Amino acid sequence: MPDETLRTARARTVTIPLSGAPAETGEREIAVETGVEVSFGGVPFAVMMLTPADLEDFGVGFSLTEGIVERAEEVRRVAVTEEERGIGISIEVAPDRMHNLLARRRSMSGRTGCGVCGIEDLEALERARPVERGGAFAPVPIAAVARALAELPERQRLGRATGATHAAGFADRNGAILLVREDVGRHNALDKLVGAVLRNGLDPAGGFVVVTSRCSFEMVEKAASLGARLIVAISAPTSLAIERAGALGVALVAIARRDTVTVFHGAEALSYPEA
Repeated sequence: MPDETLRTARARTVTIPLSGAPAETGEREIAVETGVEVSFGGVPFAVMMLTPADLEDFGVGFSLTEGIVERAEEVRRVAVTEEERGIGISIEVAPDRMHNLLARRRSMSGRTGCGVCGIEDLEALERARPVERGGAFAPVPIAAVARALAELPERQRLGRATGATHAAGFADRNGAILLVREDVGRHNALDKLVGAVLRNGLDPAGGFVVVTSRCSFEMVEKAASLGARLIVAISAPTSLAIERAGALGVALVAIARRDTVTVFHGAEALSYPEA
């Protein structure tokens, strides 16, 4: 259950030393991630992925930074409601601002931030289906994960040159990085990788995905859409990422470091010393 003060939840984990030492089970606090449907005057505008705190502040700030209003006083009211599939933020703005908004109505698209591109309401939030389980899937050795984590930085040419991009890589079952794609947006980097894997005719279940970013629910959804059974993320996952990993049958490994990795779902997808 979420901590109402910190907006965190707790997840059971398996921490695996890459040295080959025995794994350890435990728990870890994770950030809560929730779909938030933003509407103006009752008209759906965008779905944003947020930590569900300070949402009235978000409503005013979002209205200003998106150019809906030019001054805070033009936001007349912000109402936050609990919906079946997430949270709703209903914003009322000055009549002239609402008129201008309807004239240029659009959804959130083409962003590197935390909007869900092309989605205006919560009903369309979950896109991926559970990964197909055709054939046996042998666990990936933890040594392969360690190898992929070591190889990925050397393949990040744009990242090394600029220090401003994320990377997504596809490794084979031995941990050799076969493909890498980079972008200023973590979602974009993974989309590019998905396209590269498909265009090169690789078997998504024959390897695993490694990303240099945190693991939000969309990263899990995208991996599942590809058909990958394992995603490894450098940073921590969110609560919704873990929930979707369970629902979609994707093993989720995160907080991946040179010495340890932490399994949040699907420990059976890895071979490693038991706890």
